[in-house]
Amino acid sequence: MIPPFISYITFNRLGLTARNLDSILDTSEEFEMHIIDSNSRDDTWEYLRSLQDPRIQSVTRLPLNCGPIYPLNLNLSRRKPEQYFLTIDSDVFMISKKWISRFMEVFETFPEAGLLGVKRGKPYPRYYPLVIPRIKDNIHYLQLENGHIDAPLDFVPGCCQALRPELINQIGYWNEECCYGDSELSARICCYTDFKAGFIDTVEIEMTQSINCTECQAERWCSLNHPIDTCFDIWRRHYINRAAAAKFRPNFLKVFQELKQGKRSAYSASMSDPESTRKHLYHQNWAMENIKYYIQNSN
Repeated sequence: MIPPFISYITFNRLGLTARNLDSILDTSEEFEMHIIDSNSRDDTWEYLRSLQDPRIQSVTRLPLNCGPIYPLNLNLSRRKPEQYFLTIDSDVFMISKKWISRFMEVFETFPEAGLLGVKRGKPYPRYYPLVIPRIKDNIHYLQLENGHIDAPLDFVPGCCQALRPELINQIGYWNEECCYGDSELSARICCYTDFKAGFIDTVEIEMTQSINCTECQAERWCSLNHPIDTCFDIWRRHYINRAAAAKFRPNFLKVFQELKQGKRSAYSASMSDPESTRKHLYHQNWAMENIKYYIQNSN
């Protein structure tokens, strides 16, 4: 079987990225990793260019930060048709070692499982939404019971997710018209496809949000005047995801209204795949409004 595709997006916080990426690469398992840097203003790019692991297939730097969905879909457009697709956020530290195998054994045992993720790690609350345990041949996962649209935390978090190729055939991409990420994806899968979303509890992560400069593994690449100005200070000045989510919530609700009315299918197109935008309903003006908001406020 072809190794899975791993998407890894960076945006400032060099110290955290170096620590966490090292934990992901610290496994003997095979994968193809593609890294995109969203115009980090610290020394993340210099660090990324130094990486030598042969499983890293590409390292791309965007000239501007266009938000989290654009680079994610850009990587998804690069996936081979038969590849499983994994996305891991840069604030995820992988505690488990055989984590790819643990995802794959659930996919192989439960053909209805299209999207699998893990619960957020510390310091976030160890929380599950309503789930249904599914067990077969001593393999299990926790199926999302509802995946209600616009219900607080009723989704599989996007911090560490894996998608089955057959599901991707049905859903296409993360929706760029609303850019709501994990909450829109889980709802679209649960309510409008043949597949289920859920959690595996055999992969453990932590999600520390900052470290002290004295703990940094990337010190030799860092040119900042710390502690006066650190990579975390830069990240905080340019991080606008929460504000963007509030601003574009009306588009999120409109997308699901169109789904309910039968005006669109579960397939979301992407500007990174022009053919998809010709074949499927795609509000390019909505998508560009979101990207322009990030370009103007987060670079």
